[in-house]
Amino acid sequence: MHILFADNIDEGLLGALKEAGHTLTVDASITADDLPDRISGADVVVVRSTKVNASSIAAADNLGLIVRAGAGTDNIDKVAASTRGIYVCNVPGRNAIAVAELTMGLMLSIDRHIADQVGDLRNNAWNKSRYTKAEGIAGKTIGIVGLGEIGLAVAERAKSFDMTVIAVRKEGRSESVLNRIRSIGIRLVENQEELLRTSDVVSIHVPKSDSTLGMVDGQFLGHMRDGAVILNTSRGEVIDEAALLDALDNRGMKAGLDVYANEPSGGKGEFDSVLAKHRSVVGTHHVGASTDQSQASVAQGTVEVISAYTKGEVRNCVNMNAEPTGHDCLVVRHADKVGVLAQIFAILRAEGINVQQMENQVFAGPDAAAVATIQVSQCPDDSTLAKLLEIEEVIAASTTGGS
Repeated sequence: MHILFADNIDEGLLGALKEAGHTLTVDASITADDLPDRISGADVVVVRSTKVNASSIAAADNLGLIVRAGAGTDNIDKVAASTRGIYVCNVPGRNAIAVAELTMGLMLSIDRHIADQVGDLRNNAWNKSRYTKAEGIAGKTIGIVGLGEIGLAVAERAKSFDMTVIAVRKEGRSESVLNRIRSIGIRLVENQEELLRTSDVVSIHVPKSDSTLGMVDGQFLGHMRDGAVILNTSRGEVIDEAALLDALDNRGMKAGLDVYANEPSGGKGEFDSVLAKHRSVVGTHHVGASTDQSQASVAQGTVEVISAYTKGEVRNCVNMNAEPTGHDCLVVRHADKVGVLAQIFAILRAEGINVQQMENQVFAGPDAAAVATIQVSQCPDDSTLAKLLEIEEVIAASTTGGS
């Protein structure tokens, strides 16, 4: 396979892919505008911040997999990829510690005026009397919005600073997550308004989606205390920047931000942001995941996703239906011989029944049978099942009812 890395990657971890005989192209200079002209022939494309838009996907002739070397996939047109049957996969959780470390750094920098102190010292100014006014964070309450891997990592570190950590109670959390919540000592509150009202610091850790765009708006901020701190190391678009500016100007609030709306897409560029320049903001350059430790872990995870794909296993796919899409499930037990599935599909096609998802598993042992589990668009009637049973190699055929 030809694998195109359109962003920086730890090349020291690519040995397994090279040894497997794959052709690797690593070019961190490729931009979103360049990609349509560079994507031809690639079976796999790996990106970090580079955007993969619909025009790039349309220009791809062999592409079967796009890997985001990180968690968020908002820089990839997943609708266009789904239309072309291209998997979009990510590498979640590998950069959680790095982002959590930066989150804590932003909070400490705000409290101890670290950025301003560095600026003064570099300008030959000594203002000790100004900077001795710091509250400290021990005993303060931090509310975490988004209790995924990064949110949990922030919670662990905040507890070590003797902070009270709260999050919103949510149905559907796995037992392993609930156990981690209990072991960390996170107090769960009933709703977001209570979290905002009782927190000294609010830290945002949500993915970019239709439901989170602009979620930190005037109403959200209105529930927060005057003088409270808000931290965002997720995506810039989750904040209504005008509303935050108003809170900074008129309510004494402060912000620690690693991400912004409309930030430059590349590593360098002009960036004129009123919010980023605000006197009550400590900002960084969307570098939450950018530690050597994190990038090595993400690179290793990326290699694992690609290696699995070459063996027919798709890991961490974000553009596949999580639930079966068929109306009914057809189960066919059959001899493991060439052409059996083709005969089954031919009968279903003749009956106007669409195969939407399927899995075919072969049993162990000599001359073992196989079982095909097929999600179909409509329930095969008795006559269709009878036609399937007429196939010499079919042992049994039945439906399990609606899925």
